[in-house]
Amino acid sequence: MSEDPRELIAREPMHPRQVLAIAIATALNALDGFDVLSISFASPGIASDWHVDRAALGVVLSMELIGMAIGAFALGALADRLGRRPMILACLVIMATGMGLAALSTNVFALSAVRLFTGLGIGGMLAATNAIVAECANARRRNLAVAIMAGGYPMGAVVGGSIASVILGATGQWQSIFALGAIVTAAFIPLVLWLVPETIAFLCLKQPAGALARVNHTLARQGRAALSALPPLDPVAAKTRLADAFAPGMARITLLLMLSYFAHIMTFYFLMKWIPKIVADLGIAPAMAGQVLVWANLGGATGALVVSLLSQRFPVRGLVMAAMVGGAVAVVGFGQELHTLAALSLVAGIAGFFLNGATAGLYAVFAQAFPTRLRAGGTGLVIGIGRGGAALGPVIAGLLFAGGMDLATVALIMACGSLVGAVALLLVRPMTSA
Repeated sequence: MSEDPRELIAREPMHPRQVLAIAIATALNALDGFDVLSISFASPGIASDWHVDRAALGVVLSMELIGMAIGAFALGALADRLGRRPMILACLVIMATGMGLAALSTNVFALSAVRLFTGLGIGGMLAATNAIVAECANARRRNLAVAIMAGGYPMGAVVGGSIASVILGATGQWQSIFALGAIVTAAFIPLVLWLVPETIAFLCLKQPAGALARVNHTLARQGRAALSALPPLDPVAAKTRLADAFAPGMARITLLLMLSYFAHIMTFYFLMKWIPKIVADLGIAPAMAGQVLVWANLGGATGALVVSLLSQRFPVRGLVMAAMVGGAVAVVGFGQELHTLAALSLVAGIAGFFLNGATAGLYAVFAQAFPTRLRAGGTGLVIGIGRGGAALGPVIAGLLFAGGMDLATVALIMACGSLVGAVALLLVRPMTSA
């Protein structure tokens, strides 16, 4: 009988085709980063054009985060039933359509609705790309690959934000940011069709019609021998339900990961969503205010890279907890009396380093915690519930600002989320899955 190809992939060095699939997944996460933060870059212009106050703006800033929660939960589970590749393609269509419609919106209600719709695709994409990277990488490089993929998120904001600042400076039209996102998102559809096959792990697990031929096609492209038959089908794994994430042995891990992600991501998105408006309110031009967000994401990309490299030598859970504590301290620092662009950029970069380093490491923790049969669905479940924190972060901050609190007090309150996340992760029993 042929060797199980999942064991082969886990054991052997990665083929360039596997690396390419991981690189595209990283680029897709970068696209997510730009799509999510596009509303942040546009927020000063939206507030000015439509006379939106801070409390209402906080709701607008959170709409795609609510969509992401729903998308990660619902579409992540579908990715475990229908496949990672078709779900990525469906999410790209949703995201491109939503970004295009955002550019055409003429009022707050319409913009909020299309951002909610766009968030569905972004949330599903996060769950599917996390699964596809974990299943394309070998066992030795899995943590590294997943953390690098997560690092694509801030890189998308860095590159996209730099371009957005140029476009804003040239046109003065916030709608152009969403138009750019729609075009770039649509361009990824043929790339995924051409270069990203369904994962061998999923095909062996579910064994849909034509699975053997598809597995052998992928193995041939990787220079590996064809199978004469697929591994025996596990009837329990094939009929996995999302409720299995709460089965004995998994429930405690799932709940603690939800809490950790929920609390930490609340702090993360408070900073990332409010930076341009906070900086603009300090008297800095909106185009330059966007550059502070770029520095925050540049720090975030660096943090993700550092955590991914350190995870090759140190337990990733401990790295994430340390980064969460560092992020909380930096967020408090951002709330102090900083009035120069250089000082704001420096502290935002440090905060981004720790906050996104922790986020990137969390995705590696998810990949370890959930077995293949639950990987996309379990990750989507944690992300989906956790994105409630992402949605609440900007809203709570907006309400605190509207209630008369100063920046220092709001930053102190919002920084507590990452501290709660670190404590919850401390209580997670380490678990490595196949």
